[in-house]
Amino acid sequence: MDTADAILFSCAYLGPASYFACLARAEHVLIESKEHYIKQTYRNRCRIMTANGVLNLTIPVIKVNGNHTSIRNIEISYHEKWQQLHWRAITAAYQHSPYFMFYEDALKPFYTNHFKSLLAFNLELTKTILDLIGIEKEIKLTNDYYKNVPDGIKDLRDAFSPKVPLQKELPPYIQVFAERHEFQQDLSILDVLLNLGPETSSYLYGLSNS
Repeated sequence: MDTADAILFSCAYLGPASYFACLARAEHVLIESKEHYIKQTYRNRCRIMTANGVLNLTIPVIKVNGNHTSIRNIEISYHEKWQQLHWRAITAAYQHSPYFMFYEDALKPFYTNHFKSLLAFNLELTKTILDLIGIEKEIKLTNDYYKNVPDGIKDLRDAFSPKVPLQKELPPYIQVFAERHEFQQDLSILDVLLNLGPETSSYLYGLSNS
């Protein structure tokens, strides 16, 4: 693979708008598959807008080798009914959004089918979201862990964090509960997609060029 203009990302569960804006502009997309799993990140967490404000949805995981478990080997735990809880929360938050009914059938299988691997789940869900947006990207997994990233690859593995607010202001759009809450920026791509529908790609490319 030619790494010129490649961008290296961590995997993400329905990553934020800023994450997908960078995906949209990447000539080549690399997803880190050799790092040790890092908790309390977008790797297994997303943020959606609900009637009561911003809600974190977290996928429970199993670290089969403790704190030294590679992201490739992180398993999803099904001891809790997290799929049912997440889908119920997403439905309650977005069933009255302009485009929920258009994308519901593509999204729901991720909350009924079981995936063993968190990485596989995130990768397949990310590809589905990109397809719904209309953005074609070839996504490849890393074969090695880059402690020192080679020239030609931009390292964004730690650029997105639910614990660190985005430093720049993103353009607002109308969210479902706009009459109750002020605009909340950089939520999950789900918030953008279900509110903007076919305009999502234009919104993301606008972010990537700003």
